[in-house]
Amino acid sequence: MSPDVPLLNDYKQDFFLKRFPQTVLGGPRLKFMVNIPVLEQMNQILHILFIFLPFLWALGTLPPPDALFLWAMEQVLEFGLGGSSMSTHLRLLIMFIISTGTAVTSYFIPSTVGVVLFMTGLGFLLSLNLSEMVFGFKHSVTGHRVGTKSKALPNSSEKQFTWKEYLFYSIVLVLALLETGLLHHFAGFSQISKNSPQAIVGYILMILFIILWILKEIQSVYIFGIFRNPIYPKHAQTVTLFLEKQTKLMKIGVVRRILINLVSPFAMIAFLSLDSSLQGLHSVSVSIGFTRAFRMVWQNTENALLETVIVSAVHLLISNTDIWWNRNLDTGIRLLLVGIMRDRLIQFISKLQFAVTVLLASWTEKKRRKSATTLCVLNIVFSPFMLVFIVFSTLLSSPLLPLFTLPLFLVGFPRPIQSWPGVVGTTACVCADTVYYYQMVPSLNTALQSAMAAGSLGLLLPGSHYLGRFQDRLIWIMILECGYTYCCINIKGLELQETSCHTAEARRVDEVFEGAFEQEEYARVCSINEHFGNVLTPCTVLPVKLYSDARNVLSGIIDSHDNLKEFKGDLVKVLVWILLQYCSRRSNVQENVHKTENKGKASLIILPALNTSPETESPEDTDSLNSENLDDWSDDVFGEEPTIKKGKEERDQLKVLPGINLPIPGSVESQRVGKHSAGTVTENSLYQAVALGYPATDKGKQEAMAYIPLMEFSCSHSHLLSLPEEWISNCLPNSKVKEMSSLFPEDWYHFVLRQLECFHSEENASDVVEEIAKDRVLKDFYVHAVMTCYFSLFGVDNMIPSPGHILRVYSGVFPWSLALDWLTEKPELFQLALKAFRYTLKLMIDKVSLGPIEDFKELTNCLEEYESDWYIGLVSDEKWKEAILQEKPYLFSLGYDPNMGVYTGRVLTLQELLIQVGKLNAEAVRGQWANLSWELLYATNDDEERYSIQAHPLLLRNLTVQAADPPLGYPIYSSKPLHIHLF
Repeated sequence: MSPDVPLLNDYKQDFFLKRFPQTVLGGPRLKFMVNIPVLEQMNQILHILFIFLPFLWALGTLPPPDALFLWAMEQVLEFGLGGSSMSTHLRLLIMFIISTGTAVTSYFIPSTVGVVLFMTGLGFLLSLNLSEMVFGFKHSVTGHRVGTKSKALPNSSEKQFTWKEYLFYSIVLVLALLETGLLHHFAGFSQISKNSPQAIVGYILMILFIILWILKEIQSVYIFGIFRNPIYPKHAQTVTLFLEKQTKLMKIGVVRRILINLVSPFAMIAFLSLDSSLQGLHSVSVSIGFTRAFRMVWQNTENALLETVIVSAVHLLISNTDIWWNRNLDTGIRLLLVGIMRDRLIQFISKLQFAVTVLLASWTEKKRRKSATTLCVLNIVFSPFMLVFIVFSTLLSSPLLPLFTLPLFLVGFPRPIQSWPGVVGTTACVCADTVYYYQMVPSLNTALQSAMAAGSLGLLLPGSHYLGRFQDRLIWIMILECGYTYCCINIKGLELQETSCHTAEARRVDEVFEGAFEQEEYARVCSINEHFGNVLTPCTVLPVKLYSDARNVLSGIIDSHDNLKEFKGDLVKVLVWILLQYCSRRSNVQENVHKTENKGKASLIILPALNTSPETESPEDTDSLNSENLDDWSDDVFGEEPTIKKGKEERDQLKVLPGINLPIPGSVESQRVGKHSAGTVTENSLYQAVALGYPATDKGKQEAMAYIPLMEFSCSHSHLLSLPEEWISNCLPNSKVKEMSSLFPEDWYHFVLRQLECFHSEENASDVVEEIAKDRVLKDFYVHAVMTCYFSLFGVDNMIPSPGHILRVYSGVFPWSLALDWLTEKPELFQLALKAFRYTLKLMIDKVSLGPIEDFKELTNCLEEYESDWYIGLVSDEKWKEAILQEKPYLFSLGYDPNMGVYTGRVLTLQELLIQVGKLNAEAVRGQWANLSWELLYATNDDEERYSIQAHPLLLRNLTVQAADPPLGYPIYSSKPLHIHLF
């Protein structure tokens, strides 16, 4: 699969026509009314800079206005106001405005207690997932108001807020306000020292930080990404075994979550409330710094804890008050600066690791080693300049862009964390395989909730990327937004088609995960991560309910003469079972109608007489290709049903079925043929069926067709199992019906009748079943329907079917026969016959692999299991997708591999299985996405075989390009922002 070229071209046109003029041609043109030297110098500098704008734009360093605006809001919101990057641009704008208003309002509050309470309360509330809480509350109130149970939210994969969560948040808010107010009002304030209350709280925070860091590291498979965790299970083949081994880790995760959600925030609030900076008159620095600090306590507790510990440790180590750090900066601004330095240091390390990985990737690639050698030498020689690019990129928080993924680095333009301008989850290259990701996302969401809450995925930060792997599925997970007890993510599914590049990188992903999760029991206790240089670091495995895909070769089964011979006999039994089950369910719906229509009257039915013959007629009555005219037919022979005019006496005596509707190819108006006058209609002429549209036969040699006499059920309850009226017309000669009626299994027919559940409401149900079983009229009725379908499935030659015939009929392509047109006119019966054929094929395969069927009871259980737990059909069927979304336990499909020349069977099994998840280097992803954007939009290189899209085991280039948003990337599934409750 490749990017959508027309969509990509439109994207390029929009980019060049709109963003280029805005960015480059809209440069600074300043003119001042008053000559101010500083402004004049600035004006000159900007005019010089303006000359280089096209060059900077061509290098991809100059940002488009919309990307620059969103990036600036994210940076201010995260580092200046203590918030988080948001999942959508609208949420970002709204949160930025509210957070800015909070900081401004705190400056004008005169009371110090009021300021502290205001900052604490708003900081807690803004760190919650307010939009989802309001929506959930409104939804529940609306549901109770109308007196019905509240339905699920539109996204079924998300969990609704419950009243317990609302109560929990209310209690936490009240306790936080009480703690802040009491400590700030009653506690004594002094400069921080080793014995001050704030210093004591600082010691507690240090201990908390060490404990939480240890608990987080032991949750993952690798410590620091290098040393294997000795506590983590070495090998887990099944979900049950893995969960048993992980029990201790889950208990540790609960303790860690309590410390993060409850203990750490209240300890940090105590530290901030005891700070002496809040006692004096407020300044801009105090309002900004402490607004951010009180918000960070809840918004990103782990990072806030690290920053608070660093500030507290610096206070304790540097007791000299004359130092600039202690003299000019209050605690809030110190925390802000430490937060910026922490983020930039992590970015610098990630970018440096990415740059080294690109160098190694170019060097280790044998095909391009000669050309890459020169670049690698240049990078080593000019390494100071490369470090300058990395530092500059880090300061701007912009991606480090490797040109064509070669070791030629530029600074990409600053952009938001999402990297793409569109709304998350609105575009994807949907195909037939998308449904597999759609089915697994709700269960994956639940598994991610437990793993994130326990700390198995490491520190949760917006912009983090994770890669999941199971069989041929690759799941790309990106964190969009984080807050107090919640996280917002986007899940993408990559293509399942095995291209060469896709397969090469998927194989390396498997190797990385196997080295981490499938170690032998006798392996070393603390081994080293052999794939440390890779951009992927294994984290954990997740139990997820999804479909496993097994493909088998059916050679020796579908081409076995004995199996195919048994297949024909089993098909008749399956047809009987399916038709009886169909009529049983149908009778439950129509039972009331039948009772009102048949009060005290025996049912009349039109049925083929298998052992009787009609009156002798002239050959002209049967060999003509024209239909026998039944009295006066309507002119519209192509309408729904031809109608017959009858007198009042005939309507009282006979129930004429309207299903005798034979095709009349090429005719527009029927004409009467026969010896009867227009005013009379004999019984034989009324119920005679003539086959039309088939190859002509010699005159006088065509066999007499089976006709339909008027017969009566011997049991008054037989109508409960009566087939639809339009299924009883005849289309086969008498000799063919007699020949095939001997194949009808009467003992199986009687057994299935006794197993039906439609008679449980009747008194003396067993006696009713016995009476129906003795009704030969009903049995002959089923003989006719079953054997006609049987004849339609095997065609004119009633021979042992070939494997090719089995595949064609399984796919819905029936052979030509006298009954084919008759069957295709009845879509419901056609589908039942096709389902019976498919069930029989699955039964044949099961008998070979699991053993023969012992008795009728076992056969019934097998067919009932097919009906309830299986979907047996084609992968291309729409019902195949519906079965997956309905989570049918099993799905089966028959296919043919033309390359190997073998018939294959595909079985999907729904079960809880383990998905391996690893964390990707976020800067490597951002850098490759920045190169993708530069290469396709600036360099206009959209060659599908370009170097930057080729597989590389270290960089995972091909997978990273696939995961980009369309039209530049081509994921086959992309979810809307999913909100995970870490409660």
